Amino acid sequence: MITDSHCHLDHFRPEEQPEVVARAIAAGVTRMVTIGTRQPQAATVKAIAERFAPHVFCTVGVHPHQAGEPPMPTVEELLALADHPRVIGLGESGLDYFYDKSPRPLQQEGFRRHIRAAQRSGLPLCIHARDADEDIIAILREEHEAGGAFPFLLHCFSSGAALAAAALELGGYISFSGILTFPKSEALRQIARGVPEDRLLVETDSPYLAPVPLRGKRCEPAFTVHTLAVLAGLKGRGVQEMAEITTANFLRLYPRAA
Repeated sequence: MITDSHCHLDHFRPEEQPEVVARAIAAGVTRMVTIGTRQPQAATVKAIAERFAPHVFCTVGVHPHQAGEPPMPTVEELLALADHPRVIGLGESGLDYFYDKSPRPLQQEGFRRHIRAAQRSGLPLCIHARDADEDIIAILREEHEAGGAFPFLLHCFSSGAALAAAALELGGYISFSGILTFPKSEALRQIARGVPEDRLLVETDSPYLAPVPLRGKRCEPAFTVHTLAVLAGLKGRGVQEMAEITTANFLRLYPRAA
């Protein structure tokens, strides 16, 4: 049983979603998490998770790209959004200084609010990090010191070794997407080799980032197996072994999905 810990099923047309989910299940991907990116979209991801239960769960939150869309939800509003049986986590939130679609101070404030909601609820926070490693590390450490530990996942990891080390030090998990399979990703594969097996997850971030050998195609949760196979090879494990390891890690991080 393979788990796609991060996908965007709402980016597929409603009429094609059943086929996408069916192809995933046929490929052995029996758990999927469709991710929240803005407050008004929360009802949509919840409906998708309800529609495709028990195979699909969801998270709720505001992506850093949308951090500038008023109003940014308060901690209390995030907690209210998460009060639903198919919601297993918060996010995705974090920082994206590559596209800079929202002002950086607003991204940082939104990130801190999501962390505080994770601290209060115990729900894991899915973190988006792009070209912002130093600020991500600083905020994680500051909020950890101020409010205590909280569960979190660095999703679609493509950052540097320093961020990976800081996340692991704070008890976080790291998820790898199809980027891990790209020919030019040797530095990323080296980081993956060093991540403890009990902190690893896999994902597609579909419909983006289709893995090798499917580059150029629209990515689907069914493609998780290709990233899983590369990760298994890096760790000297069989694909089935790595499926069991990453799914056990997923269920430990997201106990509502158990």
